[in-house]
Amino acid sequence: MINLTPGDIQLKARAHSKPEAIRLAGERLLATGHIQPGYVESMLAREAQANTYLGNGIAIPHGQPQQRELILSTGIAVVQLPAGVDWNPGETVRLVVAIAAKSDEHLQILTNLTHVLDDPATVERLVTTDDPQLIIDQLMGQGRPAPPASAPDTDGFDHYADVIIDAPTGLHARPASVFADVAKSFQAEVQVRYGDQVANGKSLMSLLKLGVEKDAQVRLMTRGQDAAQALTALQQAVAAGLEEEAAEATWVIPEVPPLTLGSQGIAGVAASPGLAIAPLHHFRRTQLDFAKTASDPEAEQGRLQAAIATADQALADLYTTVKARSGQAEAAIFQAHRQFLADPELQQAALDRIPPHHSAPWAWQQTIEARAQELEALADPVLSGRAADVRDVGQRVLTALVAPAGTDQQLPDHPVILLADDLAPSDTAGLDPERILGFCTAAGGATSHTAIMARSLNIPAVAGAGPAILDLAPGQTAILDGDSGQLYPQPTAADIAQARQAQTERAALRDVEHHRRFQPALTTDGHRIEVVANIGGPEEAALAIAAGAEGVGLLRTEFLFLNRSTPPSETEQIRALQQMTQALNGLPLIVRTLDIGGDKQVPYLNQPPEENPFLGIRGVRLCLQRTDLFETQLRAILQAAHQGYIRVMFPMIATLEDLRAAKAVLASVRDAIAGPPVEIGMMVEVPSAVLLAAEFAQEVDFFSVGTNDLTQYLLAMDRGHPTLAKQADALHPAVLRAIHQTVQGAATAGKWVGVCGGLAGDPLGASILAGLGVQELSLDVPSIPQVKARLRSTSMANLRRLAQQALACGTAEEVRQL
Repeated sequence: MINLTPGDIQLKARAHSKPEAIRLAGERLLATGHIQPGYVESMLAREAQANTYLGNGIAIPHGQPQQRELILSTGIAVVQLPAGVDWNPGETVRLVVAIAAKSDEHLQILTNLTHVLDDPATVERLVTTDDPQLIIDQLMGQGRPAPPASAPDTDGFDHYADVIIDAPTGLHARPASVFADVAKSFQAEVQVRYGDQVANGKSLMSLLKLGVEKDAQVRLMTRGQDAAQALTALQQAVAAGLEEEAAEATWVIPEVPPLTLGSQGIAGVAASPGLAIAPLHHFRRTQLDFAKTASDPEAEQGRLQAAIATADQALADLYTTVKARSGQAEAAIFQAHRQFLADPELQQAALDRIPPHHSAPWAWQQTIEARAQELEALADPVLSGRAADVRDVGQRVLTALVAPAGTDQQLPDHPVILLADDLAPSDTAGLDPERILGFCTAAGGATSHTAIMARSLNIPAVAGAGPAILDLAPGQTAILDGDSGQLYPQPTAADIAQARQAQTERAALRDVEHHRRFQPALTTDGHRIEVVANIGGPEEAALAIAAGAEGVGLLRTEFLFLNRSTPPSETEQIRALQQMTQALNGLPLIVRTLDIGGDKQVPYLNQPPEENPFLGIRGVRLCLQRTDLFETQLRAILQAAHQGYIRVMFPMIATLEDLRAAKAVLASVRDAIAGPPVEIGMMVEVPSAVLLAAEFAQEVDFFSVGTNDLTQYLLAMDRGHPTLAKQADALHPAVLRAIHQTVQGAATAGKWVGVCGGLAGDPLGASILAGLGVQELSLDVPSIPQVKARLRSTSMANLRRLAQQALACGTAEEVRQL
């Protein structure tokens, strides 16, 4: 048991920011001999990855598990902040209880702390007291009122079961969190009874208050919708140990053993995977000097307009370059920057600042900074985060105004690891991976545009490492581990040799994935997930098979209809389909019928303009209006099906009426030409298809979830929007719950579900989808070897638990942190 003393308590402290508050607590742990200095940075890095706000003005910051060796002995430090400090938007902390846990001695204190959370009067006493003993007594559990003598029994509950909690330390934070996550994945009410106390099974804090110890017996009680399923799942979770030791890292399936070096590392956030070994180099922008005043306002206004035009053209060129190199998703940020720059109010505000005697650079800088500060003041973290984009755009125009040609940031001509306070997306897009082997920033995070750009360039990156990196000496060889989020600024010769060996091993792993690409995606406990390809042309079928695909889960037939002045003939379509069935040599080919409309328009169809084409005549709706096109395509599909394994899939199905009408046209065509029977499927990409999944399952042979459109429609965000596209994340819990509901609906009729959207090609996304019960993953060809390898590396039991955790999350970022 920890023995708290007044030396562990700091009263009447002040902090102006969360990092400052954490440092105060860390310094107290350091002063009392519980930790080594590096653990303070580990606490800050952990805060960048997870929210340690407990509730009611209390936070419990702690370090990352991989830095546990920096703990000398388990200890607690308390910092009282009567004036409070902003922790996260809407969260003010007045009591910081920092934890350095080498063992489980702190758990009773944490349990005692949870009893304070719903007692505002006690919290107020703790954050205003002048007596450290009051805080000590509360944390040590002295004077806490006894639990009520009686509690409700099982009356009113539909199901109950008694179980033994055999986790090594009882039902403490991690097992309780796992239990609550499983409980929250069901609609049923869940309660846990321990002695005379009863807790809400979906509340972590309520469970912690029970104080359940190892080998204690508790009663699980459920009632309401899916109560029986909830009880069964909770019994299985308890039997599995509630993932006690691996709760924080179970779902990060390491491709190679993590790099562990002898020298001291600087902890940050893993922003882009990979390992770099090179000299350090500081990224510093050229200082832009300019006068505040000018004598000719009209000339200054002309200069500003010319600089804006120059910057806009540069952004257009950058968008084109990045799109060709990394794809439209990565390039979208530069379209967003052009939108910022084109804002007429922004431009006019800057022009209006010039008369009577201000210079164009001064007026522009003042306007941009004012706009950025307005954004930073917003409560929405997504909107406030756009301030960095505004400043990036502003810097580009300012450079065009005052910097002579050739004075941009000059990077070395030899390989380096860049150090920077932060990098703008445009900075990152201009990096040459041959010279910039990695970068580490003091600020930023894993979901920033800069991190996304780094991943698209395959540049290892660490973000949020703190300002200390800006004081590192340039030129010294360092090691950057983008997988673990560590920068080693002073590695030993042995460290460098070990890191080079790790580089070799990781390259070898990519080779292994490639060589094993033809092996099925069979989990360690014998469950197979079919991995197939998305293709958009005949030549891609052979490439898919060569990459390890087990068929084609989505053929986008639009390639036959786009970039031409007339529709393709039946013969032309038959020829293209036969070319693909020959390449597949008996493997399945799912042919999606024409999906035109929305972001895909065909001039020769003469479709009238629509205010919102994504909610208009697209997909099967167009086909049912233009039955001439639809019947021709269906005849071609059926003719090709005589010589290959073809399934038909209808897109944009929102109503049973549309599905039945499309099936009727197919049946009519098949009868007319004596075509072979084919399996019929439908895309699930609108909310109505999810909600009616059980009814649709009676009508089709399979579902294929299009996560790109489903995300767009569920979140009401245009996936092509320059500023909203990044928020349209298919790992959002709303999307995952919709997929889960689709799988459940399909199961009522014994039908299978595939996913053909971008989520299937993400290793984490693929793992969650498999755990949700998705049986087929259709992805872009380059991702096939890695996804198959990931699925082969774990059990279906683990994947199912991962999926349950993901369903219980509240945001896409929480899911990604799994």
